[in-house]
Amino acid sequence: MGNPATRHTEPDCLFCKIVAGEIPSTVVHEDAASFAFRDLEPQAPTHVLVIPRHHVPNVAALADEAPEDAAALLRAVAAVAAQEGIADSGYRTVFNTGADAQQTVFHAHIHVLGGRSMTWPPG
Repeated sequence: MGNPATRHTEPDCLFCKIVAGEIPSTVVHEDAASFAFRDLEPQAPTHVLVIPRHHVPNVAALADEAPEDAAALLRAVAAVAAQEGIADSGYRTVFNTGADAQQTVFHAHIHVLGGRSMTWPPG
Protein backbone atom coordinates (compact mmCIF):
# COMPACT_ATOMS: atom_id res chain seq x y z
CA MET A 1 0.00 0.00 0.00
CA GLY A 2 2.00 2.92 -1.25
CA ASN A 3 5.71 3.39 -1.15
CA PRO A 4 6.71 2.80 2.49
CA ALA A 5 9.27 5.60 2.18
CA THR A 6 6.47 8.10 1.48
CA ARG A 7 4.04 6.87 4.15
CA HIS A 8 3.80 9.31 6.99
CA THR A 9 1.50 11.45 9.06
CA GLU A 10 1.56 15.21 9.50
CA PRO A 11 1.52 16.30 13.15
CA ASP A 12 -0.68 19.34 12.42
CA CYS A 13 -3.13 17.58 10.07
CA LEU A 14 -6.68 17.33 11.42
CA PHE A 15 -7.36 14.05 9.60
CA CYS A 16 -4.06 12.48 10.71
CA LYS A 17 -5.08 13.31 14.28
CA ILE A 18 -8.50 11.71 13.74
CA VAL A 19 -6.90 8.51 12.39
CA ALA A 20 -4.53 8.47 15.38
CA GLY A 21 -7.47 8.80 17.80
CA GLU A 22 -6.25 12.17 19.10
CA ILE A 23 -9.48 13.82 17.95
CA PRO A 24 -12.75 11.93 18.41
CA SER A 25 -14.89 10.98 15.44
CA THR A 26 -17.86 8.78 14.69
CA VAL A 27 -16.18 5.91 12.86
CA VAL A 28 -18.25 4.29 10.13
CA HIS A 29 -15.70 1.95 8.53
CA GLU A 30 -12.01 1.19 8.77
CA ASP A 31 -9.52 -1.19 7.24
CA ALA A 32 -5.76 -1.36 6.78
CA ALA A 33 -5.66 1.42 4.16
CA SER A 34 -8.68 3.61 4.93
CA PHE A 35 -10.66 5.27 7.67
CA ALA A 36 -14.25 6.55 7.31
CA PHE A 37 -16.14 8.83 9.68
CA ARG A 38 -19.21 11.07 9.74
CA ASP A 39 -18.80 14.67 8.60
CA LEU A 40 -19.43 17.18 11.41
CA GLU A 41 -21.32 19.48 9.02
CA PRO A 42 -23.39 17.02 6.95
CA GLN A 43 -24.71 18.21 3.61
CA ALA A 44 -27.04 15.20 3.20
CA PRO A 45 -28.68 12.66 5.51
CA THR A 46 -25.62 10.47 4.92
CA HIS A 47 -22.32 12.35 4.75
CA VAL A 48 -19.22 10.30 5.43
CA LEU A 49 -15.58 11.14 4.76
CA VAL A 50 -13.33 8.32 3.56
CA ILE A 51 -9.61 9.03 3.94
CA PRO A 52 -6.31 7.18 3.56
CA ARG A 53 -4.72 6.27 6.88
CA HIS A 54 -1.48 7.96 5.88
CA HIS A 55 -1.05 11.59 4.89
CA VAL A 56 -1.51 12.41 1.22
CA PRO A 57 -2.43 16.05 0.48
CA ASN A 58 -4.97 15.50 -2.31
CA VAL A 59 -6.34 13.10 -4.91
CA ALA A 60 -3.65 13.96 -7.47
CA ALA A 61 -0.92 13.00 -5.02
CA LEU A 62 -2.86 9.89 -4.04
CA ALA A 63 -3.08 8.75 -7.65
CA ASP A 64 0.61 9.49 -8.20
CA GLU A 65 2.09 8.21 -4.92
CA ALA A 66 -0.23 5.37 -3.91
CA PRO A 67 -2.60 4.16 -6.65
CA GLU A 68 -3.31 0.94 -4.76
CA ASP A 69 -4.49 3.05 -1.81
CA ALA A 70 -6.78 4.95 -4.18
CA ALA A 71 -8.33 1.62 -5.16
CA ALA A 72 -8.67 0.69 -1.48
CA LEU A 73 -10.47 4.00 -0.84
CA LEU A 74 -12.94 3.25 -3.62
CA ARG A 75 -13.61 -0.17 -2.10
CA ALA A 76 -14.18 1.56 1.26
CA VAL A 77 -16.64 3.98 -0.40
CA ALA A 78 -18.63 1.02 -1.72
CA ALA A 79 -18.58 -0.62 1.73
CA VAL A 80 -19.77 2.61 3.39
CA ALA A 81 -22.58 3.04 0.83
CA ALA A 82 -23.76 -0.54 1.42
CA GLN A 83 -23.52 -0.23 5.20
CA GLU A 84 -25.40 3.10 5.18
CA GLY A 85 -28.16 1.67 2.97
CA ILE A 86 -27.61 4.06 0.04
CA ALA A 87 -25.88 1.72 -2.42
CA ASP A 88 -29.07 0.82 -4.28
CA SER A 89 -30.79 4.23 -4.27
CA GLY A 90 -27.63 6.10 -5.27
CA TYR A 91 -25.02 8.33 -3.73
CA ARG A 92 -22.54 11.01 -4.74
CA THR A 93 -18.80 10.92 -4.20
CA VAL A 94 -16.77 14.13 -4.21
CA PHE A 95 -13.04 14.81 -4.09
CA ASN A 96 -12.31 18.50 -3.49
CA THR A 97 -8.77 19.20 -4.66
CA GLY A 98 -7.23 22.59 -3.96
CA ALA A 99 -8.46 25.83 -2.45
CA ASP A 100 -10.60 26.82 -5.45
CA ALA A 101 -12.51 23.55 -5.08
CA GLN A 102 -13.09 24.30 -1.37
CA GLN A 103 -10.64 21.72 -0.04
CA THR A 104 -10.18 22.90 3.54
CA VAL A 105 -8.28 19.94 5.01
CA PHE A 106 -5.28 19.10 2.84
CA HIS A 107 -5.40 15.34 3.43
CA ALA A 108 -7.02 13.45 0.55
CA HIS A 109 -10.63 12.56 1.29
CA ILE A 110 -13.78 11.44 -0.47
CA HIS A 111 -17.15 12.79 0.60
CA VAL A 112 -19.86 10.11 0.37
CA LEU A 113 -23.27 11.81 0.24
CA GLY A 114 -26.65 10.15 0.03
CA GLY A 115 -30.05 9.60 1.54
CA ARG A 116 -31.74 12.24 -0.61
CA SER A 117 -32.08 13.15 -4.25
CA MET A 118 -29.09 15.13 -5.56
CA THR A 119 -29.30 17.99 -8.03
CA TRP A 120 -27.10 18.57 -11.06
CA PRO A 121 -24.98 20.46 -11.68
CA PRO A 122 -23.48 20.66 -8.22
CA GLY A 123 -22.64 24.08 -6.75
